[in-house]
Amino acid sequence: MANSPLRSMTGFARARRPLGDGEMVVSVKTLNHRSLDVHVHAPSAADLFENAVRSLVKSRLARGHVEVRISLPLGAANESAVTLNHKMLQEYLGAFRQAAAEHKLNAQPDLNAALRIPGMFGEISEGSALPPGTEEAILDALRAALDELNQFRAREGAEIAKEMSGHNSQLDALAEQMETIRANAPEVFQHRLAERLKDLLKGAQGVQIDPQRLAQEAAMLADRSDIGEELARLKIHSGQLAALLEAGGESGKKIDFLLQEMNRETNTILSKTTGAGEIGLKITELALAAKACIEKIREQSLNLE
Repeated sequence: MANSPLRSMTGFARARRPLGDGEMVVSVKTLNHRSLDVHVHAPSAADLFENAVRSLVKSRLARGHVEVRISLPLGAANESAVTLNHKMLQEYLGAFRQAAAEHKLNAQPDLNAALRIPGMFGEISEGSALPPGTEEAILDALRAALDELNQFRAREGAEIAKEMSGHNSQLDALAEQMETIRANAPEVFQHRLAERLKDLLKGAQGVQIDPQRLAQEAAMLADRSDIGEELARLKIHSGQLAALLEAGGESGKKIDFLLQEMNRETNTILSKTTGAGEIGLKITELALAAKACIEKIREQSLNLE
């Protein structure tokens, strides 16, 4: 089964469906987040459908902060259908006035206090129950909104992947340049060491430089500064990143791990080439450029699912 395309984590979509004598609206908005974080905003009458809504979202999205908003038509058990309990209010006012008369108190009932009595609000007016098929309508609209959302996120993800691939190709080219320079390192180190020894031995009579010993010292110096393993791993990671971008699917976390490893390799390269003369300066310049590429890729990867 082929992977789905790379998708960004940001997007918005809305779907409408007829319900009863009106129209219901479901909207989905997504933002960047390390994991899947779903928030459902709906009238209290639709609370019994929240688990089904969450399950559907989780089946379509893997990462991101998700806000689902459900708006039901007036009269379909929206908050606007909640009415005042007139019978309870009349009983409260009657009891208040009776108590005031019995105790000869000159007092008037406080309407604000009366409206705060539990049960004074909350009864749904007769005939305002949710129409049949409300759950099916909500889920159908949500499916349509999620489909539209994922199409938008896939288009944006393709643009992000294209930009990341460009930076990754540049990174791979920089690694090749560092490898070319590294191949000449032993010869350059041997020359540098010979020049330094000649300077140290100036004026000393009868002292010969042993070519074999010189080669050994140059090899040891080159080995301590060798970045072959780091470059090999950097190129492997670059290839793995290219494969992930090509394959698509939910790759955000995998890409994040790869970028951490690539950044670690470039840091080691920089530490090894410090003080390695002109070759070290060239490699340092290339490694800093590689770090810049990795950072640009990382910035873009934060938007991927």
